[in-house]
Amino acid sequence: MKTVPFLDLGRLHQSIREPLDAAYRRVADSGWFIMGPELEAFEAEFARYCEVKYCLGVGNGLEALHLLLRAYDIGPGDEVIVPSNTFIATWLAVSQCGATPVPVEPSPATHNLDPALITAAITSRTRAIIPVHLYGQAADMDPINALAAKHGLVVIEDAAQAQGARYKGRRAGSLGHAAATSFYPGKNLGALGDGGAVLTNDHAIAEKVKQLRNYGSKVKYQHDLPGYNSRLDEMQAAFLRAKLAVLDTWNGRRREIAELYSQLLRGTDLELPVVPEYAEPVWHLYVIRSQQRDALKAQLEQHGVATVIHYPIPPHRQACYQSYQGQNLPVAELLAAEVLSLPMSPAMTADEIVQVARAIATTSKSNGPT
Repeated sequence: MKTVPFLDLGRLHQSIREPLDAAYRRVADSGWFIMGPELEAFEAEFARYCEVKYCLGVGNGLEALHLLLRAYDIGPGDEVIVPSNTFIATWLAVSQCGATPVPVEPSPATHNLDPALITAAITSRTRAIIPVHLYGQAADMDPINALAAKHGLVVIEDAAQAQGARYKGRRAGSLGHAAATSFYPGKNLGALGDGGAVLTNDHAIAEKVKQLRNYGSKVKYQHDLPGYNSRLDEMQAAFLRAKLAVLDTWNGRRREIAELYSQLLRGTDLELPVVPEYAEPVWHLYVIRSQQRDALKAQLEQHGVATVIHYPIPPHRQACYQSYQGQNLPVAELLAAEVLSLPMSPAMTADEIVQVARAIATTSKSNGPT
């Protein structure tokens, strides 16, 4: 029985082995490994790709969020609205600033932050909203931005899963006051290690993040802010430049895979992803829902299909957020109990996709594909 991996980065990278090797040699031969020409070039290229003026490479996605919050002077006594259904980094960035995460439930259809529920969470201490473009699909940004404008709030996109996605024709990362993204290896645009970036059209915020990421310094050995060490290194920037050149092609393949999944799984008893008219997702993940999720996951494993749960424990149920455990967040808890991510990679073959669908059909109560 052939095994279908959840994500085979080795196979994926074989298709661009030559430009990756060239990137490595270019940096290794240059002798310049931190804050050099590769980073400068990547920042310009990725800013242009995301349709923003400024891109600042940083250490990872969590630090991108944290540095943005610091740049906006958000800290103790402030509140930041976050989705109840997200990877914990969204919350941790707020906590690391000394501010308080205020969870708001997602739409059960899209799993993204529900704009209709935000107003009830706004208080006199609210400073910002962090919508997450979960699974590669943009949150509904127009009503979120309208609420933020009404209440004088900052909108920071968590675009870590949405490189290349669009909302009403505009790129994720260009939809709020600023955005944070991650280049964790499994992302649509992933480094060969950790990495992240800040995106914005605001010159002042860009300059402050640039200073904060480098020990609070503009001039060497002169430190005007209590900064951090969070810099995207030259080697990762070079690798990302090579992968950015094929990102749209890879995202196009992800769309083809998602369409094939949806065709093959139509008529099953699974809840399939919903794509609103405003969204052009890039399918970082293809997430289904099942009331028998754990049994389905185990059975798919027996059929050689690897799956992942994004995410099995919502942030408010994590041990590090014990003070939130009494909160009533039923949608986040329902999703945590039902979601299952199917294999998704631009390197997947049509046969592998069919194998996944057939394995689901044999373990489902439905009359799915055979």
